[in-house]
Amino acid sequence: MNQPQFPNGTHDAVCPLDCADTCSLSIEVAEGKIEKVRGSDANPFTRGKICAKVATGLPHQVHGPDRLLSPLLRDGPKGAGAYRRASWDEALDTIYQRFTSIMDEYGSQAIAALTYGGPMGMLAGGSMAERFFNRLGSSKIDTTTLCTATSSAAWDSVFGDAAGISYEELQHSKLIVIWGNNITACNLHMITLLRRARKEGAKLVVVDPKRIRIADEADLHLGLMPGTDVVLAYAVAAELKRIGGLDQAFIDQQVHGAEAYLDEAQKYSVEEAAAICGIDAEDIREFARMWRDLSPAAISVGVAPERNRNGGSGLRAAFALPALTGNFGALGAGICDVSGYFPINGDELSRPDLLETEVREFNTLDLASHILDPGDELPLKGVFIYNHNPLAVTPQQGKLKAALCSEDLFVVGSEISMTDSMACADVILPAASHLEIGDLYKSYGHQYLQRSAPVLQPQGEAIANMELFRRLAQRFGFSEACFTDSDEQLMDQAIDAKYLGPDIDRASAIPVGSALNMEINHPDSILRGGEATTPSGKIELYSETLEQECGMGLPQYQALQRAHQFVLVTPASEKRINSTFGGVAGHDSDLEVQINPGDAKDHGFINGQPVRVVNDAGAIELPILISERIRRGTLYVPKGAWMRDSSTGLTANGLIPGHKADLAGGACYYDCTVDLEAL
Repeated sequence: MNQPQFPNGTHDAVCPLDCADTCSLSIEVAEGKIEKVRGSDANPFTRGKICAKVATGLPHQVHGPDRLLSPLLRDGPKGAGAYRRASWDEALDTIYQRFTSIMDEYGSQAIAALTYGGPMGMLAGGSMAERFFNRLGSSKIDTTTLCTATSSAAWDSVFGDAAGISYEELQHSKLIVIWGNNITACNLHMITLLRRARKEGAKLVVVDPKRIRIADEADLHLGLMPGTDVVLAYAVAAELKRIGGLDQAFIDQQVHGAEAYLDEAQKYSVEEAAAICGIDAEDIREFARMWRDLSPAAISVGVAPERNRNGGSGLRAAFALPALTGNFGALGAGICDVSGYFPINGDELSRPDLLETEVREFNTLDLASHILDPGDELPLKGVFIYNHNPLAVTPQQGKLKAALCSEDLFVVGSEISMTDSMACADVILPAASHLEIGDLYKSYGHQYLQRSAPVLQPQGEAIANMELFRRLAQRFGFSEACFTDSDEQLMDQAIDAKYLGPDIDRASAIPVGSALNMEINHPDSILRGGEATTPSGKIELYSETLEQECGMGLPQYQALQRAHQFVLVTPASEKRINSTFGGVAGHDSDLEVQINPGDAKDHGFINGQPVRVVNDAGAIELPILISERIRRGTLYVPKGAWMRDSSTGLTANGLIPGHKADLAGGACYYDCTVDLEAL
């Protein structure tokens, strides 16, 4: 029997599965297989605690029956899942021949890389892959519109590229607002900070349509209708002005456009806002009094507010509340956001200088149209999918599947598991999991930088993204020296040593099993000795830039359209991380339609009853779960299921419309209406 390359025992690792917490892990390995997944104390933020979905799902992802172990070539109709095993040389030759043929006929921009999440270390998430596609001169697809594009645009319009406060500061806050962030499902370790602050007298407010579990511990829960966040924030601002809750000195010194903003806010009385948002007027007044009376105050905003047509406006309006009340500068005051804490040399990793000419970039929400109905535009004829399961996460799922399964489109996929998206590919390449490679990991939920080393031999013939694109660059004849950079060199290019402290001379030398606090690189988070980097140099509640670009100098409310009986919300699951573990037995136990008891009674539904959730895009069939946590007029179906497990061939994502948010073209996941039918 072959002896494992890596020794038996316990090894340090990191979990990068597109979750805010990026936990440190302790992996027990025996005979080349994962025996146990535990949390590690290496990261002081995650402190040895991990979610059950990783503890149980990770061994299955690495060793389960869906694991891809060799290159595959399609051997049957597109989308039928028929493949034959191929060698790496044959697979790379096929990609070279088909891509070259496309470029000869249509040009390099008829090809595009389709990448988004996955094992998102700094190296596997891009680096060599981005170099390859820049050198190829392919089109670019913006997948940030699936998540963060709208919130980033809103943040930039108000603060510029200034950093927020760390999540750890919440333990010093006297008012903590969790706005559209189900921390139990996707920011687990924040709960400890909240409870610590609560013991010191802090008040907790949860703004969320659903009574999520952390709302049970809150002093106030505002269960507003999805998409009405901007109205709530405006009403609170107007009420603050009425009750003397504005910090005028701070506004005069640090805020631009407050007068125009407050004039707009006056359009929404508390009573009017209560009717639009579907909440109690006295709760809005209480929320305003808390902002007036409690300081320092902080907000943690999740992705939920951005996922509707009013997404950018809702976020801008929420960001205005700490500005109007002077809650910046002090410890525990501000908005949690650590995205600016990690000084990544993005250009060093991606090498945009390899582009010989400017190339087009389009929204991933328009991908299917570029394939099926390009009109006068250059059609897409080749797509390379990596770090992404687009059929599981992109709106208009049925349309996208038809596009990816088009015989006119050549699809290459690199993946760990045989996902729904891979079943549309012509060539499938086996990718190494994050436990089989070394990488650097930042976080969007804490400020600690971590490095990992492989703890397992790559399963079968799987290889890391970095090695894959080195091989492709060689096959395409790209001779630039950057295509031979080692993983260690890529790490050192990713972050300058000056940001790593006095004891570490390069990123590749960061000790495995440690966590480097990057907060030291941003002592001047918002207005803490620094200033906003907006055109005015202040916090901008009115944006001349947005007014010129799209007529949205101020946040705006677009009335919600109710074409069907219910608003469908597809939140994060406590069983899956986006679509990761979607195909794993036991990780689908939350696939139910959650409904308010009053709505269930009105329509004659009983608990456990199978129903059809339907709109013009299609239908899914699931059992009913009646829950007091669901507000009237809404339905909840956790995201991340796989199409292959659906009786209708669609998941909840197949019901999501294709229209876009008010800023940055973001996806409107929570702006979806459906009907409910008994089966």
